[in-house]
Amino acid sequence: MTRGRRPLVRRHPIRRLLPDRAPGIIGGLEVLVRSADGDLAQGWPGGSDGPEMVARLRRERLGLIAHPASVTSRLEFAADALLRTGFDLRALFGPQHGARGEKQDNMIESVHYTDPVTGLPVHSLYSEVRKPTPAMLDGLDRLFFDLQDVGTRVYTFVWTMALAMEACAEAGVRFVVLDRPNPIGLDACEGPVVRPGYESFVGLHPLPLRHGLTVGEIANWLNAPTAVGGRGIGCELEVVRCHNLDQRNRDWSATNLPWVMPSPNLPRPASCHVYPGMVLLEGTNLSEGRGTTRPFELFGAPWLDPAALVARLDRAALPGVAFRPCHFEPTFNKHAGQLCGGAQLHPFSSDFEPVRTAVEILVAVRELAPDNFAWIEPPYEYEEVLPPIDILWGSPTLREGVDRAAANEEIMGKPEFAGRFEPALPHLLY
Repeated sequence: MTRGRRPLVRRHPIRRLLPDRAPGIIGGLEVLVRSADGDLAQGWPGGSDGPEMVARLRRERLGLIAHPASVTSRLEFAADALLRTGFDLRALFGPQHGARGEKQDNMIESVHYTDPVTGLPVHSLYSEVRKPTPAMLDGLDRLFFDLQDVGTRVYTFVWTMALAMEACAEAGVRFVVLDRPNPIGLDACEGPVVRPGYESFVGLHPLPLRHGLTVGEIANWLNAPTAVGGRGIGCELEVVRCHNLDQRNRDWSATNLPWVMPSPNLPRPASCHVYPGMVLLEGTNLSEGRGTTRPFELFGAPWLDPAALVARLDRAALPGVAFRPCHFEPTFNKHAGQLCGGAQLHPFSSDFEPVRTAVEILVAVRELAPDNFAWIEPPYEYEEVLPPIDILWGSPTLREGVDRAAANEEIMGKPEFAGRFEPALPHLLY
């Protein structure tokens, strides 16, 4: 690699930040920045090498995969924080919805551009490429990954990470995950893994729908040799762990962190709790609530009777959730401008099972409106052949089960893992 010239980085006035918060969980970005500021020298997670790592990283040319939720607890954006604390940041990389979160709707590609705030080049990883090219990585020593995941396999950020890890392994660029809490907790997994032949950008490796891991733990599993249960990517990987993440059953409410939308249609932590199941509705002609203020919590269609739907779902006695019959009119996406009948999910306890709940919704809608309910056709997330519902589920068994009016228990089958994703257990950080 040639060093080249450092891009012109624009400086902007210091803005008002949130005040310091009471001690709680902090993510890897803030661990790194506070260590650079000298505030966390005695509290570096997993050891005492924080100051040495900071000094080493300051000597390297860095890239950063980021989005609007890449912030500290005081809401300082990752790129600003790294530049302020003396790191040599050379390029930004944007995932789905863009580095600045500019794309509201689903499956809208972003362009490559110059960041208007920092003056750095921004490489889109949701464009004609999903994997960083050698040209994008040229001149970098290390690539940082700082995206807020939401605990669901089909959320594309973990697959942006996987492809970036592959690219770094091939280019000899080191890879650093700045870990973040999983907003729905680390104490449960639910739903099937991707079966061979159904890999896609919503599931490149066999994770459950709800995986119960942090991105750092997923990176460890992806990177580990296959001989020890990993996926064998084999890049030079470091994970800056979260600080004070000492209980795996803690969701976002326990973090004492401000919520910043990681993508435009997950506006609050409650959205993330329903998302592992309700995202399956993207494979159907039901509105999953996009174009409303409560995406994935609201669902329905112009041909559904809300009262009949909720009465049918109430009979299923699903744990930890209540349903409110309602009407809504999406402003964009499916059924835009049409009055839809449906329901709103209201999870109320920790035994809520989002995947099981969504499967019951599909079974119920197919039963109540067999002539109207349908699976949508490809393309979907760059897959041109397989039905979208099959790559979301990871196999055709959900679609086939709903079509033959199978019961929820038959479709879900016996859980593959007893509450924890067992292949990742040797690679856990918390």
